[in-house]
Amino acid sequence: MALYVMLTTLTDEGRKTIKDKPDRIKEVNKEVEAMGAKLLAQYALLGPYDFVNILDAPNNEVITKVAIELGARGTLQTMTMAAVDIDSFIANLKK
Repeated sequence: MALYVMLTTLTDEGRKTIKDKPDRIKEVNKEVEAMGAKLLAQYALLGPYDFVNILDAPNNEVITKVAIELGARGTLQTMTMAAVDIDSFIANLKK
């Protein structure tokens, strides 16, 4: 499995949705897991992004599907980055 950091910003429609129905956030998390990614951590943010999600997915194809499916709804925009744990990063540098 691979780790990914997904930063999300809500659209006007997304802000309206979670204002009216805050539990929608948890419903979307279940949908993400049904697409094959595991949510490891999630935080609401103050600043240019609204949420940060740490996800575990089997490959780039799965996380791409998650990002496209969520973005196509029109309620949020995503920026997704692959993450490498520090021990693996250091080990790769030593090769």
